[in-house]
Amino acid sequence: MEYLIRHVKASDAQAVLDFVSQVGGESDNLTFGEGEFHMPLEKEVEFLKMIENDDNAIMLLAFDGDKVIGNLSYSGGKKIRTRHTGEFGVSVRKAYWGQGIGSALITGMIDWAKSSDYCEKINLKVREDNFNAISLYMKLGFRVEGVVKKDMKINGDYINAIFMGLDIK
Repeated sequence: MEYLIRHVKASDAQAVLDFVSQVGGESDNLTFGEGEFHMPLEKEVEFLKMIENDDNAIMLLAFDGDKVIGNLSYSGGKKIRTRHTGEFGVSVRKAYWGQGIGSALITGMIDWAKSSDYCEKINLKVREDNFNAISLYMKLGFRVEGVVKKDMKINGDYINAIFMGLDIK
């Protein structure tokens, strides 16, 4: 399939909100569930403008036509002691899983990080039972750095998370 990946623009705000609203109900791999992400359109526009103007943050969107089918957001530290590192999250609409979109988004972020003035290390947190994601991250060079017990609680069940990292510089 063909899709386009590009940097987010403030004008994408409604499409991003629509995407987040859908993916929240498609998977228990995210930190929010269906109906839990609430952001007024005006606030989302402001947030996306901040990302556009932040040299230590990036948001990439994958599109199938006009529809957002994937999203990656990285944010680096704001203070001198922490700006060399940051964390990202990535999500793809369920109908598009297994088509390389997540991999392409992450690769785009890694390429951006290599040319960044600040980013020296990328971190992520993933459910310990999300084997497909862990395999993808390892294939892209991320390594396991630790485990957080009881990181999430879904339907009364505790879920552990794995911390992973990738050195850029």
